[in-house]
Amino acid sequence: MAQDDISFSILGLKELNNTLGQLGPAYKYKGARFALRKAANLVRDAAKQNALRLDDPETASAIAENIAVRFSSRRFKNTGDVMFRVGVRGGAKQEKNQSVDPGLPGGGTQHWRFPEFGYIHKKSGEHVPPTPFMRPALEENIDKAVGEFVDQLDKWTARNLKKLQKQGAIK
Repeated sequence: MAQDDISFSILGLKELNNTLGQLGPAYKYKGARFALRKAANLVRDAAKQNALRLDDPETASAIAENIAVRFSSRRFKNTGDVMFRVGVRGGAKQEKNQSVDPGLPGGGTQHWRFPEFGYIHKKSGEHVPPTPFMRPALEENIDKAVGEFVDQLDKWTARNLKKLQKQGAIK
């Protein structure tokens, strides 16, 4: 199953783009990274809440504790785009000989994909329907995340413009 990237564009921000142009590429990168991390944290928190409903308190593994936000440095190096991923640490290892990272706070949670996407039970052959927790976290919070991104980028820009004005770097 291929992973779909969700992309969107924010239109009507000409003034912000002009201001960011004055700040230069390093500031544009730092500001976008700061704001996008804040937005991704909203989705992460929602995914954790959703996963708590699935986690069995009697087991040592906890999917919710392994949900994290990670910066995609490869995407940035290749395209210059700032991107964060919200996912489950430890991935979805399938092979028996693949070891689970012992340093994960929630233990081995490579089984997270089974409730997310559903599966066929090995012994009975029955289809177990999905009870997704990651996808709804984004779907239900996309407007909040976009709003948070815009707000945080605006705050970051204003803060750094003031710093540069005090230093006399821009007018």
